[in-house]
Formats: sequence, structure tokens, C-alpha cells
Amino acid sequence: MTEVAKTAYDMISGMTPELRSGAFVFVTTSDEALVATHLATGISVFREDEGISMILPVDVAAMAGQNIDHPMRCITLNVFSSLEGVGLTAAVSAALGENGIPCNMVAAFHHDHVFVPESMSGRAMEILTRLQESA
Repeated sequence: MTEVAKTAYDMISGMTPELRSGAFVFVTTSDEALVATHLATGISVFREDEGISMILPVDVAAMAGQNIDHPMRCITLNVFSSLEGVGLTAAVSAALGENGIPCNMVAAFHHDHVFVPESMSGRAMEILTRLQESA
């Protein structure tokens, strides 16, 4: 087994997926004041050429007049995933994709996070738990 493969295997076998409470939506805006207002309540902000993307709790987005038609749940992959780690994101997104579950991966400093449609979050947890157990 190569060192890269071992790293991916170790991360997958060591992850403990945890479904965070609450629902979130991805929103985009070019309104800097809106971003500043919700910086403390948002869980992610990313500047793109087309605008500023934020991940906000559904209730916060609704109060700000943002579209909340696609609520997502966040699954945190509780495993140390080095910023240089290889394979965890690919394995997780592939396992969910093979089961018809769309996902948005967000890598932060300490953990990777998977956003899945709220209605599919229970099934996603089953799939990720099975993936971890099979590694």
C-alpha cells in the first residue's frame, strides 16, 4: 500500500461522521453590508469572482430575505484531516454520489464538513458510517 493510499485509508477508518444540529443554506451576495451583518452567524464565507458565498443557518437567511428553498444539513467528519491529506474528500463524495446523494464538501482547518440535502441527511449518515466501518 502506498503512503498516499495508507493516509486515505487511515483518515476514512478513523472518521466519525457527526450530524450537526440545524439546517443551513448556501447564499451569494455582493452586498458587503449583508456579509458584515451575518459574519458572526454564518458558518462559512468565501469570496468568488461572481460574489460572496456564505453558509447561513436557515432562520438567519430567511430573516435576511435570502432564498431558503434548499436547506442542507452539515455532517462533520470528526477525524484529523491534514491540509495535505489525500483521498478523504474523494471517498466521501464518491460514496454519497453512488447512492444518489448530492453533497458540497467544505474543508476547514480542523475538519472536513459535508453538506447534504436536509431530506437525505439520515441516509447520508448511514452511508458514511458504513464507509468508515468498511475501511
